[in-house]
Amino acid sequence: MLSELHIENLGVIENLDLVLGPGLTALTGETGAGKTMLVEAIELLVGGRADTSIVRHGADEARVEGRFVTSAGDERVLSRVIPANGRSRAYVDGRPATVALLTEAAADMVDLHGQHAHQSLLSTPTQRAALDEYGSVDLAPLRAARARLTEIDAALASLGGDERLRAREIDLLRFQVDELDAAGVVDADEDKRLDDEESLLADAVAHREAGGASYAALTDDDGARARVGAALNAIDGRVPFDDLAIRLRDVLAELDDVVLLLRDRTESIDESPDRLEDVRERRQLLADLRRKYGEDLAAVMAFHAETEDRLRDLDSYEQRAAELDAERIAALDDERVAARKVGEARRKAAAPLAEAVEARLHDLAMANAAVAIEVGEHADDHPGDRVQFLLAANPGAPLLPLTRVASGGELARSMLALRLVISGASEASASTGTLVFDEVDAGIGGEAAQAVGDALAGLARHHQVLVVTHLAQVAAAADTQIAVTKTVRDGATFARAVSLSDADRVDEVARMLSGSTTSTAREHAQELLR
Repeated sequence: MLSELHIENLGVIENLDLVLGPGLTALTGETGAGKTMLVEAIELLVGGRADTSIVRHGADEARVEGRFVTSAGDERVLSRVIPANGRSRAYVDGRPATVALLTEAAADMVDLHGQHAHQSLLSTPTQRAALDEYGSVDLAPLRAARARLTEIDAALASLGGDERLRAREIDLLRFQVDELDAAGVVDADEDKRLDDEESLLADAVAHREAGGASYAALTDDDGARARVGAALNAIDGRVPFDDLAIRLRDVLAELDDVVLLLRDRTESIDESPDRLEDVRERRQLLADLRRKYGEDLAAVMAFHAETEDRLRDLDSYEQRAAELDAERIAALDDERVAARKVGEARRKAAAPLAEAVEARLHDLAMANAAVAIEVGEHADDHPGDRVQFLLAANPGAPLLPLTRVASGGELARSMLALRLVISGASEASASTGTLVFDEVDAGIGGEAAQAVGDALAGLARHHQVLVVTHLAQVAAAADTQIAVTKTVRDGATFARAVSLSDADRVDEVARMLSGSTTSTAREHAQELLR
């Protein structure tokens, strides 16, 4: 649901903020007041074409922002900035985005119907989805079968079909596996351990000399241990120094431990030039492997395992290819069975859906409209993925695709009729998105206008619906009415939009009925609103 709309410097709109609620909202006002500019603002939010000519004269850029509340209760903010010179910019939740990403983000939140380019009913996927929804067509088996086919085809492609290429790849893989087998890397931390060992071996002589000097400084006749012992003997047994004598005994015990450890560690240091050379050669080998096969030894080990698997697959190519071919035949049979069932379900649902939409169009002032739905290009097109809605709006006219015959108003009413049929067939399937209708009431009046108003109100039970209308009957059916007016100041035109109170709605509906707010017109408006 679109909860807030902010517009700056878009056409006659200098600055506008609208807070929108659920249900049916009617946008009304005199011709040229700027109602359609509100629809264009929403169209920009969902990825519509940005023309620099819509930037208000004298402004550097136009800006449109919309805050949406999703069916899960999350909020999303979509923004579009159109400079007077240069390319437009898009933002999703405050982050820069491409127009394609903006369109994707808005795909399930807004649908525009009317004279604008963003008309989803014209696309085959939308028409197919509408038919599937109406007919409760189970697509899961077909999708699973097609996914399995894709998986098998990818596996076949990865085996390699060219014998020469396969032979060259086998030679390379075998060389790599032999090299990695010979290296015998089994510990991802081996290079770190060897680094420590090399550091120790490379400085072994200096390490032993340092240990010997430290040992001598502690144990010589005039060494640290002897001096601490002399200090203890000097105060031992004298009451004022009892506590210090205890601490000195602890120091002597700690020194004895250090002396033993120092001697053992010094004697354990091995001066081995041969081992040092072996360590350096091994480290160089590991470095070469990392350079060729992975950033670290863990990656090298992973590459080794993957290469062995790939080599086994290629060595057993004939057997594996035969297995995959058999699996593909079975998967193709499954896909054909599932496709046949989907095609049957779609063809079964096509005529009832066409009849239901046609009946709705008759109620919406298209009394002579005829509707048909084609499923697939020929009878053996089992899934019938190519679904096409056909319309003949006038008597004697041939049934043609919507893109070729529908005007803005006819297309908007066709979508309204389809929405009503699908919502009626399955209320649970109706989304909570925003539907915007412009020109839905073009060329109608009287009972037909009332029917359109009632239809939109019914649709608004499951969707947020915004409708631009000149008809009092449609406006009166709305939960909320927003009046768009324009004024001229200092030679410049300014549009404003306000949500009307109940009293103000009477005046606005009266104006729509008769062009005035006389007592008689207001009485008629009150009756209509009741």
